[in-house]
Amino acid sequence: MSRIIVIGNGMVGYKFCEKFANHPNSDKYSLTVFGEEPRPAYDRVHLSEFFQNEDAKALELAPKNWYSENNIELITNEKVKDINKSAKIITTANNKEYSYDVLVLATGSSPFVPQIKGVDKKGVFVYRTIEDLEQMMKYAKEINAQKNNGKAAILGGGLLGLEAGKAVMDMGLEAHVVEFASKLMPRQLDIRSSNVLQLKLESIGINIHLNKATNQILGEEKITGLEFGEDDKLDVDMLIVSAGIRPRDGLARNCDLEVGIRGGVVVNNKMQTSDSSIYAIGEVALYNQMIYGLVAPGYDMANVAVNQILGNTEVLMPDDIDMSTKLKLIGVDVASFGEPYMPADKGHSVLFEDKSKFLYKRINVSLDGKKLLGGILVGDADDYNMLHQIYLNGMAIPENPEDLILGARSGEKSSFGSACDLPDSAVICSCENVTKGTICNNLENGTFSSFGDITKNTKATTGCGGCKPLVNDLYKETLKKLGKEVKEVVCEHFQYSRQELYDIVKIKGITSYEQLLNEYGKGDGCEVCKPVTSSIFASIYAETANKHNVNQDSNDKFLANIQRNGTYSVIPRIPGGEITPDKLIVIGQVAKKYNLYTKITGGQRIDLLGAELKDLPSIWKILIDAGFESGHAYGKALRTVKSCVGSLWCRYGMDDSTTLAIKLEERYRGLRAPHKLKGGVSACIRECAEARGKDFGIIAVDGGWNLYVCGNGGANPKHAILFAEQIDSETVFKYLDRFLMYYIKTAGPLVRTAAWLDKLEGGIEHLKEVVINDSLGIAQDLENEMEKLVETYECEWKQAIEDPKLEKRFNHFVNSNESDDNLVFIPMREQQVPKEW
Repeated sequence: MSRIIVIGNGMVGYKFCEKFANHPNSDKYSLTVFGEEPRPAYDRVHLSEFFQNEDAKALELAPKNWYSENNIELITNEKVKDINKSAKIITTANNKEYSYDVLVLATGSSPFVPQIKGVDKKGVFVYRTIEDLEQMMKYAKEINAQKNNGKAAILGGGLLGLEAGKAVMDMGLEAHVVEFASKLMPRQLDIRSSNVLQLKLESIGINIHLNKATNQILGEEKITGLEFGEDDKLDVDMLIVSAGIRPRDGLARNCDLEVGIRGGVVVNNKMQTSDSSIYAIGEVALYNQMIYGLVAPGYDMANVAVNQILGNTEVLMPDDIDMSTKLKLIGVDVASFGEPYMPADKGHSVLFEDKSKFLYKRINVSLDGKKLLGGILVGDADDYNMLHQIYLNGMAIPENPEDLILGARSGEKSSFGSACDLPDSAVICSCENVTKGTICNNLENGTFSSFGDITKNTKATTGCGGCKPLVNDLYKETLKKLGKEVKEVVCEHFQYSRQELYDIVKIKGITSYEQLLNEYGKGDGCEVCKPVTSSIFASIYAETANKHNVNQDSNDKFLANIQRNGTYSVIPRIPGGEITPDKLIVIGQVAKKYNLYTKITGGQRIDLLGAELKDLPSIWKILIDAGFESGHAYGKALRTVKSCVGSLWCRYGMDDSTTLAIKLEERYRGLRAPHKLKGGVSACIRECAEARGKDFGIIAVDGGWNLYVCGNGGANPKHAILFAEQIDSETVFKYLDRFLMYYIKTAGPLVRTAAWLDKLEGGIEHLKEVVINDSLGIAQDLENEMEKLVETYECEWKQAIEDPKLEKRFNHFVNSNESDDNLVFIPMREQQVPKEW
């Protein structure tokens, strides 16, 4: 008989045994299975149930006698330490040798334990085996005997981490889930579904801490807490590490089987490794450059391996593995199928959200609306099986794809336009068939009193979201018609508009977010108000993004735009697009040294893309030493002032556009605003600098310059409007000083100048009165404020590289200077770009 040895008796190893036992050719082979643990294979998926009944037998997939009854030799509590490929012999930790004809590696994975200082302290556990759980329970009993309010943290907010959170509660401890990412279950859920799940978990008593990088584990011999930052700590008595898995491929490495760069034994579609006599299945197998952490693909691998070994060679692993899954997580239905999140150029998403009931549904459909591509369900996954079948079989979907998650409804085609002029019968939200009359009439009769009431009762804006601006306009205009105040507050933590907060900060002399929140806000703040207030401080006090970096979004925090693969861009300022050969050479040298993708931007600058976070300070030191400074391409600030070559070279040029552009860019560099700012200067009406597509544009004419304001490109392009004619350069600067400061003081968060002007009462004529005729008597104040910002300008990258404390944040890992080994690049046109998702 041919001898088959399986190393590993986990769920996938057991499935191999089950498939083997049921195969008609199994009587021609002998099968021996080695398991490290003292018991037969058990159900790790339901591992948390052990906390409720402490019955390991209840988790067993099959008792020991099942193996013998099926002519399978099971050897437990025996670790295999070596494989001799040429002799086809394995050696155990007890130095026993066993020969094989075919070897199957089902060693699975081991918990990934980050190299955090103090991780070896007493009270730190991993969540993987029944023995791990038994040790946790014993330690929890000790904590409960000493105090009534014991706390335990779980490091990791993935599937297993959240299960561990429930386990902590079952042990009588207060649960705290700590996740490095900005959302729970980052691999399976989008941010909305993660938020709904978070609300549900918090409602049952699990505390969630997101965006937390653990620096060290506190305590002497045993854990007393976690430290995330200098003043950011969490007191806990126990820590359960559930930060992911790593393939257990040590045996394969030691016998020179081919393994992946990031681990895992490379296999083909027969589950064969680089040695045709050795197979690998489950979480140790690297198939199509992927480790599949779900049980279903592992079971498929076991089935393929059994059939290949026993002679049914036509059974192969498919190229595309379905990673769809449905589970009940701490009593909450969570499911994802197909492509749960998807690039906008591939299809559309339809969403339904009801946070009061902890429900979230999302489906992704093809651009032509004919195919279901994937989706996410949280709180109610009753429709998962049907949706999954539609996706798998490419079945036709309804004309209104939202019917798949919201039920069939009558529908009209949408009719978008001006909210003021539309008839009551106009359909504002085509996803939900909500009319203007439905919204306005319910607001007028008092049924709806807030924007939230509209969305909750009509579901308008919860589908594709495209109708939100129109719904918002209807809401505001109807309230105004009723004589009610319409107040655009920054967020739930501040009952003030951005303009009001700006005035509060300036008049009261407030210099920190914490002071502003304590005196004029409530709660702990959020990702909306923190960047907004940081922008206000910068606009008033000429502070760089370094001052409030912990409150910034990723781009401002790291002074660079994050790219889709987690690397960053480097874009030095090149005023007016003018650059010397020496500076060009320096940019080229930097790009070559750090292997950066290089591209000329539409704003007449040079993009250096693909920089790792840890390399940003070094790159910028070279650039700053060569005379460059930050281009603020990452900030809500002045980006560029584009120019043509002007009268210096062009025979059509009526004035020196390049010099004026350089002076403008150098004056307003680093100017923080509600949104990004762009300028342009053209030397004639041929408009080579596209000045009328900018927030401010200047065009040379007979007798001086024409000044245009409030234009923009992008998704909704708008021509800038003529503001002043035939003015000299000095007047250009004077008017722009006033215009920009007035915009900064009065615009809402993330509102471009074009949208701001559309909402400004009195429009362009009012703006002319304020800026040109000083109708409000504030022109001199605006000029003085701008002058102060200009005089106190600092390059924030120069600031960052000269201050060791500021420079410390530029590390991908908080406890290591190593590179991110997740980064994968592919060659393209003699450069490198990120590998496609």
